[in-house]
Amino acid sequence: QVQLAESGGGLVQAGGSLRLSCAVSGGTFRRTGMGWLRQVPGKERELVAAISWGGGSITHYAESVKGRFTISRDNAKNTAYLQMDKLRPEDSAVYYCAARTEKLIGTDHQEYDYVGRGTQVTVSS
Repeated sequence: QVQLAESGGGLVQAGGSLRLSCAVSGGTFRRTGMGWLRQVPGKERELVAAISWGGGSITHYAESVKGRFTISRDNAKNTAYLQMDKLRPEDSAVYYCAARTEKLIGTDHQEYDYVGRGTQVTVSS
């Protein structure tokens, strides 16, 4: 059973940066594809970024965050990260770490088998 624990959320001004971390336990991290999802009340959860298992050579981003967010992974620390730069008020949401035990990168939020409890990100204007 894979367990995920997010950290790093908070309040930031527009244009600022935050880095989210996701500590993963259980399973084999190198054989786990990782993703970050987000959700605002009343809207469907969406995939923000994804990274393939192994060395993480393949990444995928939602159009709305391309060029601003960067997903990465550290297999030695069993941790995935989401670096968020140039934040906008519309980025405010609960951000969830997600994992899937498939080699193919997951590009939709429904393709993930495990989801963390989430961390709140609020961007003020």
